[in-house]
Amino acid sequence: MALDNRLGCFCPHGDIHIEGTQGGPLSGLTFAAKDLFDIEGHVTGAGNPDWLATHAPAPATASAVRKLLEAGASLQGKTITDELAYSLAGVNMHYGTPVNPACPDRLPGGSSSGSASAVAGGLVDTALGTDTGGSIRVPANNCGLYGIRTTHGQVAKDGLVPLADSFDTVGWFARDARTLARVGEVLLGPRESFPAGRLVIATDCFDLVGADVRAALKPLVDRLIAAVGPRHYATLNPDGFDVWFAAFRHIQGHEAWQAHGEWISKTKPKMAPEIAERFDLGRQVTAEQVAEAESVREKARRRLAAILQPGDVLCLPASSGPAPLKTLSGAAEGAYRAAMLKLTCPGGLTGMPQVTLPLAKLEGCPLGISIAGLPGSDWMLLDLAEKLGAA
Repeated sequence: MALDNRLGCFCPHGDIHIEGTQGGPLSGLTFAAKDLFDIEGHVTGAGNPDWLATHAPAPATASAVRKLLEAGASLQGKTITDELAYSLAGVNMHYGTPVNPACPDRLPGGSSSGSASAVAGGLVDTALGTDTGGSIRVPANNCGLYGIRTTHGQVAKDGLVPLADSFDTVGWFARDARTLARVGEVLLGPRESFPAGRLVIATDCFDLVGADVRAALKPLVDRLIAAVGPRHYATLNPDGFDVWFAAFRHIQGHEAWQAHGEWISKTKPKMAPEIAERFDLGRQVTAEQVAEAESVREKARRRLAAILQPGDVLCLPASSGPAPLKTLSGAAEGAYRAAMLKLTCPGGLTGMPQVTLPLAKLEGCPLGISIAGLPGSDWMLLDLAEKLGAA
């Protein structure tokens, strides 16, 4: 069967079809995998042609992909990623920008751009992506999808091209909450029960977005209040998001250079200028900056534990707004990225799981809200997403 690439979401070398095991719990479902996941016998491209040309075929299939195949889901192709996953825009200068089916004149979001596009466009039922600084949450918001960034370390990352290992997580997209949870039953294991808790509304996170975004999300917040019960208002970050953003950026940049600096120095790959600049900034991060950032990270984790009790659901905007227009570039793209990372960096710093709920609209485009919890509370969030989705 020829690859249906009408949305430009599959990479040219990603025409890979593997049938799932018959009779498994995911039989009948189709999925795609971001081109960071290894497939045995195929070269993982990581969004860059020079990476593709300088790496050998994978000796084994990434366990996240293998588990879906063993559960009966069929792999339909490898999807475009922003270069080495180091962007939130969804633009790849080598392979193009996947279409955002929800708003075709707007960006799909990255770096799991192709995976989000394929699911939103109905080409597959679900798709694997990764999330380091928002690469599941931003495309889910932009394309109107359910998406989960799992607790850091909850899903195995073998056979995965890294960006910043201490932030990298495996995640996935679906058009409905039930499918999102069905994949969770395979990748996360059996459902867990959690005590009834409060809805904790992160007021300072809502202060990061405009009044129009807050107004569009209010009915959804009200639905969460009705579903969860007791509400509580809290400041997630008393130190201010500039501090957390700087710490995230220093750790991410340092780890990205540690992972790929040797290859970049040796190969001198052709990269988009903004991607190359991010790696170069990572090269310049000092040991002192890393140490300071690690202390901020530890403080962020303590803060999350201080405001959340087991069973509590944290509520915050998934994005600074709807997907930006495709014409976004230059300084505007940098400002968009910084605004997004202030909202998304708490996930990386604390290691918490987050689920994006695509249940609001603004300017005729999807707008999501995030629910999060203490590390390990992935199933609590998936259950709540199902409850809201069913309603």
